[in-house]
Amino acid sequence: MDNNNTPYGKLVILYIPWLLSLLFDSDPLLSYFTAWAGSFFIFYVTLTGKIKPLPDDRPFADQIMRPIILVQIIFAGYMACSSIFYLLNTLGYYNFTAPQIAILQDTNKIQLIAQCQRYYCLAHAAMVSGMICFMRYPIKKQFKIDNQNIANLLLYAAVISFPLSIVFLKVPGLSQFSNQFSSLSFISGTLALALAIPLKKVGNTAISLALYLSNFYTALTSGFKEPIILSVMVLGIFLYPVYKKMVLLIFIPALLILFVLLPTYANTFRQNAWAGDANSDEATQLALNAALSKDSKDDTNWDFLVFRLSEIDMFTIFIQSTPSRIDFYGFDLIKQSLIVVVPRIFWPTKPSTEDLVMQRVYDAGVISRNSNVSAKPAFVVDAYLSGGTLGVFIALFIYGALAQYISQKAELLFGGYMLGTALIFSGLFQIFWRGLSFEFIINNVFWSYITMLLIAKILRSRNILIPV
Repeated sequence: MDNNNTPYGKLVILYIPWLLSLLFDSDPLLSYFTAWAGSFFIFYVTLTGKIKPLPDDRPFADQIMRPIILVQIIFAGYMACSSIFYLLNTLGYYNFTAPQIAILQDTNKIQLIAQCQRYYCLAHAAMVSGMICFMRYPIKKQFKIDNQNIANLLLYAAVISFPLSIVFLKVPGLSQFSNQFSSLSFISGTLALALAIPLKKVGNTAISLALYLSNFYTALTSGFKEPIILSVMVLGIFLYPVYKKMVLLIFIPALLILFVLLPTYANTFRQNAWAGDANSDEATQLALNAALSKDSKDDTNWDFLVFRLSEIDMFTIFIQSTPSRIDFYGFDLIKQSLIVVVPRIFWPTKPSTEDLVMQRVYDAGVISRNSNVSAKPAFVVDAYLSGGTLGVFIALFIYGALAQYISQKAELLFGGYMLGTALIFSGLFQIFWRGLSFEFIINNVFWSYITMLLIAKILRSRNILIPV
């Protein structure tokens, strides 16, 4: 079926929850829940193909890595759905337990939360609109690769890209390219493992498993929760098409357990390893013991759900300062992003990206200049700071359109979904899953796109990618 016809009239359906939430503005709780539930409505009408049919060139399980599915679920889920815990905490709930006595509600704070949630709902609708408008399937094949060589190619990609990430990390001025190849190594190694297991390739399975365990150990000793969760989630996604029941029975419970244990684990690891009180291995053992113990876990988990899982607390502060005290930035953040794109090797005195981003954080009073905490604004916050409601709509529409376009370009260059979207798009453009400040997004996407073109050219020159 040709998937190129976009039902532009149906796109209006995506904005109904946002419009309703505006209508209920006088009742902030009703407005919040309308916008919050609206994101689940958007998930439903897009993932079931009611706005525009999903591509039918592959079964649903074999196209999960495409933007309309995975990018939407992770990005919008993190952005728009996780704020419920912050609202409950503001209403006096603790660990899902209602307050024992009536408390005086902060009406102004609840109004701010509802306002943020309305922006989240608009952002979700705009991002999906961009994806749907640019969604063109099936992709006409220009290149192909021998299916027998894919498993080996993925293994080679993992083995080669890992040392490249270390090289770029060590070369002054080129460290920004390190994360690209590190992510590519992780995705290619995980995908190689998922393909090698059903093919019963003992050698490939052993090497891929060793790479996967190495990446998992690195994630475990990073002090961050996200790499650990992604390690398990991505392997489950890659195994799902072949082992559906096993993934549902093992990986979904495993992810839920990780969400329960990781806040305590990460907190304990940082207290010991980052403070220099223990090496990585010792800190890991102490963190595991703490995570498996019941002591203080409830406090840590609730704080994680309220303040770490969602970034709405920061968003409310930005809304209070802009535009009442600080005017909208207009194109200033875009201009700063163009500065960041220039590699430091060509501009040794280039301003620090961290300093550029943190300046607006300090100006808004999110954290003190004397604080050692990093609090970079999310993509939707930068969209708001640039132009309010219109800024959110335009920026998020472009975000979705760009993710969709690049994924399709990757499938065109690399002969289809497996190498194009599952490997290259998910490996080089993983930043689309979460979304960061404008400077980080624009820099990463620009150079990842250049890297994608170079990899395609190398594979063509080596006759790995063969013209159809």
